[in-house]
Amino acid sequence: MLLIMCDGEGALGDADERKRQTAVENHFKWVEAAKFLGCHSIRVNAQSSGSYDEQVDRAADGLRKLSEFGATHGLNVIVENHGGLSSNGEWLAKVMKKVNHPRCGTLPDFGNFAVNNDKNEWYDRYKGVAELMPFAKAVSAKSYDFEESKPLVTIDTRTDKETDFLKMMKIVLAAGYHGYVGIEYEGTKVGEPEGIRATKRILERVQAELSKG
Repeated sequence: MLLIMCDGEGALGDADERKRQTAVENHFKWVEAAKFLGCHSIRVNAQSSGSYDEQVDRAADGLRKLSEFGATHGLNVIVENHGGLSSNGEWLAKVMKKVNHPRCGTLPDFGNFAVNNDKNEWYDRYKGVAELMPFAKAVSAKSYDFEESKPLVTIDTRTDKETDFLKMMKIVLAAGYHGYVGIEYEGTKVGEPEGIRATKRILERVQAELSKG
């Protein structure tokens, strides 16, 4: 067990300070569970509301408080790009700098860069991963469906966008990251077990390609 992914416990960047504090405290039990299971982190969301800068401040406040609690248990609090402003790499990097706590970091996900699903607005995934990697304590290799003619590429059929895993892993390694890379399959053409195994094979081919240099 490496981490617990936490959802539905309230907005850590809630505009209401009391609700924000409640959201922080709602995560305490997950920190304790992660400690019991031998994890290094809990993964949380940086959900907030307000202007760009207001959300930086509010998310940073909630994350700082939760990270301070996590530190007492030797646990990290890591944030995934998971929609809204959290899928804006520049914004989440600013939040990390504002938190400025060694136990707070990011979990860059290769595919979660839709800043507005309704308008189909996407942040550049390669730019976003590069911006989040300096704070990364975990990495999520998100895959969709596979294109046989491009064995190191997965296709997000919802948006016709491609993820070049070789390019992504070069970004990950350039940041000095040598930890675990998790796999998350969200495709539709094969089942989850098969999709996960196929993604693992892509990562193994990427590893072999990178080791040549």
